[in-house]
Amino acid sequence: MTDFASLGLCKPILSALLAEGYTSPTPIQAQAIPLVLEGRDILGIAQTGTGKTAAFALPILQRLAETRKPAPRRGCRCLVLSPTRELATQIAESFRTYGKNMGLSVTVVFGGVKYGPQVRALAAGVDILVATPGRLIDHINEKVANLSETEVFVLDEADQMLDMGFVVPIRRIAKTLPQARQNLFFSATMPTEIGKLAGELLKNPAKVSVTPQATTVEKIDQKILFIEAGRKRALLAELMDDGAMKRVLIFTRTTRGADRVAKQLGTIGVEAAAIHGDKSQGQRERSLASFKAGDVRALVATDIAARGIDVDGVSHVIQYELPNVPEAYVHRIGRTARAGANGSAISLVADDERNLLKDIQKVTRQTIPSWDRRNDRVLGSSEAAFKAAQPPEAPRERDPRDTRGRSPAAKRNDHAAGKHFANAPRASRPGGYDPMVEGAAAAPPAGNAAEKPKKRKRFRPGGGRGPNTTARAQA
Repeated sequence: MTDFASLGLCKPILSALLAEGYTSPTPIQAQAIPLVLEGRDILGIAQTGTGKTAAFALPILQRLAETRKPAPRRGCRCLVLSPTRELATQIAESFRTYGKNMGLSVTVVFGGVKYGPQVRALAAGVDILVATPGRLIDHINEKVANLSETEVFVLDEADQMLDMGFVVPIRRIAKTLPQARQNLFFSATMPTEIGKLAGELLKNPAKVSVTPQATTVEKIDQKILFIEAGRKRALLAELMDDGAMKRVLIFTRTTRGADRVAKQLGTIGVEAAAIHGDKSQGQRERSLASFKAGDVRALVATDIAARGIDVDGVSHVIQYELPNVPEAYVHRIGRTARAGANGSAISLVADDERNLLKDIQKVTRQTIPSWDRRNDRVLGSSEAAFKAAQPPEAPRERDPRDTRGRSPAAKRNDHAAGKHFANAPRASRPGGYDPMVEGAAAAPPAGNAAEKPKKRKRFRPGGGRGPNTTARAQA
């Protein structure tokens, strides 16, 4: 059985791994670490939860330690680009944990916080810089960041970078890097644009893939619930009644939707927090910390904010709304069943989301089964199978006023008999009298109530028009 020592890692890293309880590398680590140590460029296809952060962090730490030298002023020896603040923070923390015995400096740069501390950290130079593209571009423009001496460039979650519109900033950042560098490129899926970007950045890369392209984790129990959009709120409340829903991550498409769902859960007694791009960095960190600590049972997130959510024991992922980008489905459900555990992913699919579901199933090359929740059974892979299992609706009586499908002759006969509207049964009005209903129940109430109400005169201050119009406006 392969262990970390057999991969060629040095003793300081091995002792750090042992202290964290890691004894055996994951498949992506076993394949990637020796290649990175050799200095090869890497194209890695790996889903979330496969241990890919350690796959590039461990060998980078060792390479920087073996060729130790002062970090360049206003620059870094290793640059890691991440799509979100949360993921950037998580990657930096991994570098600190694995390299705690090596004396290498690590700095994080992202938006939503003050520039000053970041500028001061960059001024002296750092060994490892983990950054989001937007804030790093700001520092480059202000000439407080200089990447001309960067030795290793890592692009993590490349497909999410594409979804968020970061491809152009990435190309701009890459132009400021030296030509002689090592490039490590990781993505869970490989759409055409990402393949093109990889071709621009990588030189004779070694390809490392631990799962087929664009497939989802096999240990996740995936299900679909077809539901009217207006009933999603009630269905979510019913799902949360299940005791198995211990730690639940819920996805919405919009920030407003995330806030709304979290508030709705709170009204039914479910502790919930929301995390999205419109919240401050402090709010996002507090929400994530509460979720990790178990203080809140449900975390409602958008795709952008969810990339850095690496929480053990997420029992369920509920897609309250399907993503507009089909590849995001893979990343959403990857928040559960991490590190070899099992997990469940439930998608609530409304009528206007059918095309989104088709795109997801096309990209993931699978058909997600629908679920009969009441009988707890999988019905098949189509909406038709789901509908076929539902109890039949009771037949409705034909409304005599409904002339659809009736022949012209039948319509003429009804009209001649005076039955077209006059004899049609109607629900009584709130006041209790309906002139279209025959019989005693239709008799008008006695007294003045049956009389036509007199039209009340409108009061005009001072009488007439003219100057009093102004008086009315001021009143």
